[in-house]
Amino acid sequence: MTPEELANTHAAAFTQSRPWTATEFAELLQNRFTHIVGDAQSFALFQAIANEAELLTIATHPTVQRQGLARKRMVEWHAAAKKLGAIRAILDVSIANQPAITLYKHCGYRVCGTRKNYYTVENNQKIDAIVMECNLT
Repeated sequence: MTPEELANTHAAAFTQSRPWTATEFAELLQNRFTHIVGDAQSFALFQAIANEAELLTIATHPTVQRQGLARKRMVEWHAAAKKLGAIRAILDVSIANQPAITLYKHCGYRVCGTRKNYYTVENNQKIDAIVMECNLT
């Protein structure tokens, strides 16, 4: 997966908020704590530090959505994080992204906080993020 492929999938999947650029993906992938699972059409990018892992982004290209790939990526990144020593996973998600919230709840996540005005969406509007956590043990 190249940073350009990741950026293309991210842009196709994230139409309501600013997608990440190839440069941003390239910089993240140079960090020794950053890991990725999946392929150019569906991937999860996460960081694992000590006993905690954070999902940075997960994206599935619209042409292959609704096939269980996001759930598969969740299982894969959890397994990879556990191998790296993580016992807790965290993520944040837009309060407007109900499909993602539902996915995360089905994967064992629970709400543990809120980040006010965290995401910028259309028309420069700010919306909150929900912080969620999951035990990986």
